Amino acid sequence: MQISADKVVFIHYTLTNADGELLDKSPETEPLGYIHGAGNIISGLESALVGMSAGDDCTAQVEPEQGYGLRDETLVQDVPQGAFEGVEDIAAGMRFQAESEQGMRVIEVMAVDGDVVTVDGNHPLAGETLCFKVQIELVRNASAEELEHGHVHPD
Repeated sequence: MQISADKVVFIHYTLTNADGELLDKSPETEPLGYIHGAGNIISGLESALVGMSAGDDCTAQVEPEQGYGLRDETLVQDVPQGAFEGVEDIAAGMRFQAESEQGMRVIEVMAVDGDVVTVDGNHPLAGETLCFKVQIELVRNASAEELEHGHVHPD
């Protein structure tokens, strides 16, 4: 069975950046499961997997536009510390959810200078060229319930 829309696909993957630095890897005993065409994975990787079958291996280089997007420097902003209600000790590296014009977004604290907190709303991998090594473990038809819910259910 080949990978196409509405198929459940299980993959093992290793993700590196353009410099070869390891960014992520699926656990050896737990492949990543997704529904092809449901937006569960980045579009560049999804496109690279079309037509593949269980047992196939693939390498894919995904440019930022097909991954997590280009960095948007307007998403780096200085906000008053008072915007973090109920949080006493704000430090660089902390992450929060914030409401934006595009809906909920994760922001990361980049720096704290007195009462000014510099935050970055870009995805941590925005602007990165992503290099995937993928092994296809399983391809099957998605159930009606999986399609309705938009995600893979355990077998």
